Amino acid sequence: MKGFDKLIAGGVPRGFFVAVVGEPGTGKTVFSIHFAWQGVLEGDKVVYVTTEESRESIIRQAAMFQMDFAGAVDRGKMIIIDALMRGRGDEWSLQELDIDELVQKVLEAKKRLGYGRARLIIDSMSAFWLDKPAMARKYSYMVKRILYKWDFTVYMVSQYAITTTQAFGWGVEHVADGIVRFRRYIRRGELKRYVLVEKMRQTPHSLVMHEIDIRDGEGMVVVRPARARREDTVLPREVTRRIIKGRIQEELASPESELESGDIGDDF
Repeated sequence: MKGFDKLIAGGVPRGFFVAVVGEPGTGKTVFSIHFAWQGVLEGDKVVYVTTEESRESIIRQAAMFQMDFAGAVDRGKMIIIDALMRGRGDEWSLQELDIDELVQKVLEAKKRLGYGRARLIIDSMSAFWLDKPAMARKYSYMVKRILYKWDFTVYMVSQYAITTTQAFGWGVEHVADGIVRFRRYIRRGELKRYVLVEKMRQTPHSLVMHEIDIRDGEGMVVVRPARARREDTVLPREVTRRIIKGRIQEELASPESELESGDIGDDF
């Protein structure tokens, strides 16, 4: 994606497992499509696993941004594994939403594409543990352990709940070498999207949240650093009240304090 490499000192290090996290609608799939297409342009072997959209949907989305996934597949540069339309019988579709079958299918795809540097996108890992979130860390670790030696640089997408902005099971973040967090807010009635690099090992990455945009025919671009908002730096009033009250109580408990208990008013 245009402008993103500047935030991570030139690009994701080879062989890293990167967690791409955020609520629905924040741009995680578009970001992943960019990563996949750049791999095609650079001659990498590319495996894209889609669990929440069909293979055809991913190809259509890429085409909207002038990225020819269909041509890359036809030329043997890319394989799209469909884990949504399960059971339809083609070679690159999962029969069950099973982590062991996923890993095996990815390895088959890598062997088919051939030797060399490879990129893997799993969009998303959350689908494999929606009904068993306690398994999230185990599954994520297993994927990393098995695929690490196959020269993959991996984007593992993880969905966050729109109501709580928390992950459906903690796992991807714990095993990841990098974490790219996507967020969204409504500003004056308009949806704004943002990206923050929360972690990227071995990289002097930006610590500033940046506004992003998704543009027709171009895709995702970094627009500008996000301007600080008052709510980002000011604690909620209730939290502030409790902190002040706690400090006064500490002073009252101190032998050196000259305050009397009656000095605490209802204002706190």
